[in-house]
Order: sequence, then C-alpha cells, then structure tokens
Amino acid sequence: MASTINIYCDESCHLENDHIDVMVIGAIWAEIDAAEDAAKRIIEIKKKHGLRPTFDLKWVAVAPAKLSFFLDVVDYFFDNNALSFRGLVVPDKKLLDHTAFLQTHDDWYYKMFFVLIDQILSRRNSYRIYLDMKDTRSQKKAERLHEIICAKLRDPCREVVQRIQHVRSHEVQLLQLGDLLIGAIGYANRGLHTSEAKLAVIKRIMERSERDLTSSTLRSQKKFNLFMWNAQART
Repeated sequence: MASTINIYCDESCHLENDHIDVMVIGAIWAEIDAAEDAAKRIIEIKKKHGLRPTFDLKWVAVAPAKLSFFLDVVDYFFDNNALSFRGLVVPDKKLLDHTAFLQTHDDWYYKMFFVLIDQILSRRNSYRIYLDMKDTRSQKKAERLHEIICAKLRDPCREVVQRIQHVRSHEVQLLQLGDLLIGAIGYANRGLHTSEAKLAVIKRIMERSERDLTSSTLRSQKKFNLFMWNAQART
C-alpha cells in the first residue's frame, strides 16, 4: 500500500567560500502520521525539561545546562522506529574541481542533494520534502531542486516527489532534530573538541547507532545511514 512520506532536509557549511572544509547535508523522514506524532512528542520532551514548545533544539543550542534534554531527544529518535535519518558528508570541499566537471557550485550542490535522497525514494510511495528556509533565494532553489529530481526520476507529473517547499525550522520539530544530528556529524568530522556537552551528544549518538560518525555505514542501513562522499568521484 502506497504511503505519503515527509522528508525534512537541512545542511551545514554548504557554501563554496565559507572557509569550512566539511559539508554535511541530511534528511529525516517518516510517514506523514508518524511525523506529526513525533513533532508532538518532541514538544512534550521540551516541556518535561522546562523548555517552551518554541525552543529551537538546533545543534548551536547544545550546552551543559540543557544536556539532559538533548540526550533525551537523541534517545527518542533512536527509540522511535518510525523515524529514519540519512546524512551525506563531504570531508574536504577544497578538493572540489567544478571546472573539470563543467559545473557551478550550485550544480554540484543539487547533485549532492539527489545523492542524499535517491536512496530514500521509492516509486511505491509519494514524498513531500521540506527544506529549512535560509535566504531570499530559497524559493528558486526549491523549484530548481524539484525540477532536477523529477527529471532524474523521469517523473514529469510529480507523482513521486509531490512537492519541495521551504519552511521555517523553528516551527518544524523534525527539521530541528535533523539540524541536531547534522551538527553532531559535522562537529565530529571537523575534529572539534571545544564543548564537553556537544561531545556528550556525539557520544550518545555513536552509542545508539553503534557507529562512529566519520565513516560510511552500510548502504542497507535504514535507521541511521551515513555516506562519506569522495570529492573526486563523478556523480
């Protein structure tokens, strides 16, 4: 039986000249009813820890005073079989050679986005993709992504990916959860050690996933899937 699945995507350090070598893009997905239930549960966890429903649980907010909250959120993700995550890591953007591949940085970004979600998509289901709104180019970016994905899927009627739209992450609980996981992966791959609280969150993710965050998982891994992309490989 066909399902409608929501995919929540975010990115970290994706700009070409941001002076940060590691880029991470990631997606959390669930069937639409399960996604709505998860959003309610995350709000309940916030209230349990004395936080407002509007508190943004993004990676930048990880701090010692709220560590128990963030660990609870990580545990909730791994305990909820309806939620899955896939992340794509580019370890060193300095190795990119867009000229050799006759592409712009934006062209390459769209390719990476498709590599990220291609493994998630199935023609048996329909999908709605939600992106974190970053800037005034967001809408055009979403439209271009939708065009590219439908072309690659040979889906001109947009029956598989029904929509791609930008939303404000502070209003979408699963987008915030995705940012937390992406932030942890980026922090680990950059080899940072500036925050004991962030290191504790990374440790919990590694314990629950039974993986480190700096190598690819098996392609078949469904719950927590990581792909380390070789910057010199053609896509």
